[in-house]
Amino acid sequence: MPEKTVYIDDVGDVLFRHSNKARHLNISIRPFAGVKVSIPVGMSYASATRFVNQKKKWIIQHLRKIKEYEIQLTVFDESTVYNTAYHKLCLKSSDRENISVRLSNKKINVTYPISLNSNSKDVQSAIRLGIDRALKVEAKEFLPERVNKLAEQFGFKYNRLAIKNIKSRWGSCSRKKNINLSIHLMRLPDNLIDYVILHELAHTVHLNHSNRFWDLLDEVTGGAKILDKELKKYRIAIY
Repeated sequence: MPEKTVYIDDVGDVLFRHSNKARHLNISIRPFAGVKVSIPVGMSYASATRFVNQKKKWIIQHLRKIKEYEIQLTVFDESTVYNTAYHKLCLKSSDRENISVRLSNKKINVTYPISLNSNSKDVQSAIRLGIDRALKVEAKEFLPERVNKLAEQFGFKYNRLAIKNIKSRWGSCSRKKNINLSIHLMRLPDNLIDYVILHELAHTVHLNHSNRFWDLLDEVTGGAKILDKELKKYRIAIY
């Protein structure tokens, strides 16, 4: 879909993009991605720009919060050593016009133009995209088999398993015994991956955190409270 970048005073570059899915004008502000505006088909760039200017105070407040958050985040460069379970990050500059993100031979290859600095928002965003892609591949290869094995070992029954790029929680279980697991589980040690899986499988029996739930989880993990405390040391998002 058509897009346009407009510089707005006190805000900076704002990317405006028409979207068939957008029913209303939507402003998003994300780390290393800046301000993006989704515009319904039929709305002009001029109208969208006027709307953004009306929301400038709100945008500036959120940009300040995002900047504070970005300071705490990992900044990758060509000297950074970063590995997922099965992939290695390889970042390099090249005589090219666009940023390339590609998984190949167990490597997360991110190539960016020489004209860009590796700590630019676009490059950092591309790196995170590559890491997420690698985690998704690894999670889909590893987690279904592991869930089946643990469910069979401890006698749990679940309905469906979904593996998603969830950054708010490690996993969840619905009343219909559908289990959702985050691809970011692949960044945990094996014993904590098993703990999260067993935690959600235990919810197929007790859909709460009652004493009976913890007793069951303790029985199948051999130390649920200790593992839960250990899990809290990890952030779901890398970044």
